[in-house]
Amino acid sequence: MEEYSIQSFIQKTAQDDSKNNFFELEKDYILELNINNRTVMIKCGAMIAYDGNVKFEREGLLSKGVANLLKKAVSSEGTTMMKATGTGRIYVADFAKKIRVLYLENESINVNGNDIIAHEESLKSDIKMMKSIAGIMGGGLFQASISGTGHVAITTHGDPLTLIVKPGHPVFTDPNATVAWSGSLTPEFKTDISLKTFIGRGSGESFQMKFEGEGWVVVQPYEERYGAE
Repeated sequence: MEEYSIQSFIQKTAQDDSKNNFFELEKDYILELNINNRTVMIKCGAMIAYDGNVKFEREGLLSKGVANLLKKAVSSEGTTMMKATGTGRIYVADFAKKIRVLYLENESINVNGNDIIAHEESLKSDIKMMKSIAGIMGGGLFQASISGTGHVAITTHGDPLTLIVKPGHPVFTDPNATVAWSGSLTPEFKTDISLKTFIGRGSGESFQMKFEGEGWVVVQPYEERYGAE
């Protein structure tokens, strides 16, 4: 029964101290942030543990203006972030969703507002409502445009699939399953009532996001529900 001993359990599940990068995937579903007098932005509610001398500061509702306050009021998609500063290790997770770390080098990406779990403060972030679909999916859909140089961590339900968008070959996705797309793409929304009974399971089944041009789009094997707790 040695394999089931407490000591065996601890050895199998203990944190890995051999790796201490700024953004370090401790497990598929747990991100370790090693801050050393640096600042990182974390999704509110995502912190599950920390050690060291770390200060957390929730972003005020008006920190980005009245427009940001309105976004938070109409939908849960206007995800609130908190600022973490100091020295130590922070562990974050979000409903057992898989975490992927990306490093941007003067690049830009767009991410579903609910799928960002952390990013370096140095990265510029701008939350926008996709007005074309506002009111259709529980108050609308929000996207976060992330740009600059630094780390950003995004989450997906299950293993994501990245689709390549080429000129003349647009890609259509279910808004509920769309996670992220390249900064070069601006999605349009397409309504097809004839597909209403065949595609999707929720309020957005007859709406698709159309990506046209050159770039990529990430989808997940799960349809998230927005604007409802």
